[in-house]
Amino acid sequence: MLQRKYLFPRVIEMNYQAGRRLGVNTYLIDGGSAWALIDIGYLDTVEEIIDLIRKMDFSLSACKMLIATHADADHVQGIARAKELLKARVAAHPSSIEPLETGDEVLTFAVIKAQGIHLPMPRCKVDLVINEGDVLEIGEAKLAVWHTPGHTDGQLSFKLGNLLFCGDNIYKDSCVGVIDAHHGSNLPDFIKSLVRIRNDDAEFLLPSHGPVFRRDNRIIQKAIDRLTQYQYMADFGTCAIDWPLLDEWEKEVCSGRLPEFGKR
Repeated sequence: MLQRKYLFPRVIEMNYQAGRRLGVNTYLIDGGSAWALIDIGYLDTVEEIIDLIRKMDFSLSACKMLIATHADADHVQGIARAKELLKARVAAHPSSIEPLETGDEVLTFAVIKAQGIHLPMPRCKVDLVINEGDVLEIGEAKLAVWHTPGHTDGQLSFKLGNLLFCGDNIYKDSCVGVIDAHHGSNLPDFIKSLVRIRNDDAEFLLPSHGPVFRRDNRIIQKAIDRLTQYQYMADFGTCAIDWPLLDEWEKEVCSGRLPEFGKR
């Protein structure tokens, strides 16, 4: 039997368990009589992850559900295959149902044509719709479901005691999940989600990418301040809610005045 490497009681992260980078952080929630996975990641690592779980002496039939934090391909490309192998239910937010069940390559970020990215996105039926206020019972473990939109509309986070599985909301370096209009990013919603995380009492944040870290409100506030600025910057295209520079320019144009370049 392979020794289980618990990050916290009831929590195993599969990259740490494997001792190498598999992809997205995949969290195994050990409820004793049952277990679940938060995000499965890419298709090509599914069988390795399941083999590791088997070697840790978990009964595969005890997998209660496969949970999607959201429907981006790096989180769920392998979920249909995992469902097939584990005979487990797939749980996701209502906004993640369409991209998961249709295999939408744009909404899932599976295809970014300009960068030569084209991942197959197998369709997957969602069996359990979960949303804000739900509690997922995984054996003796209980996950409180948070709806934390912003990165995508279907982004979920999960609270387990003093742990918050925060998805792509915030990482240890204060970066956040990609902001892109094509898969539904919304800056005002993102800021609200970050404020909620900042104001919570969770001691540790367990993101979908990179290291787990002790919550530091300076890290979260830095992201809030940055995204607040992003709302008014052309850099973020249709994700921005306004571009003050254009308002200034329009006033100048409508006034009939030409710019005076001779003045300094």
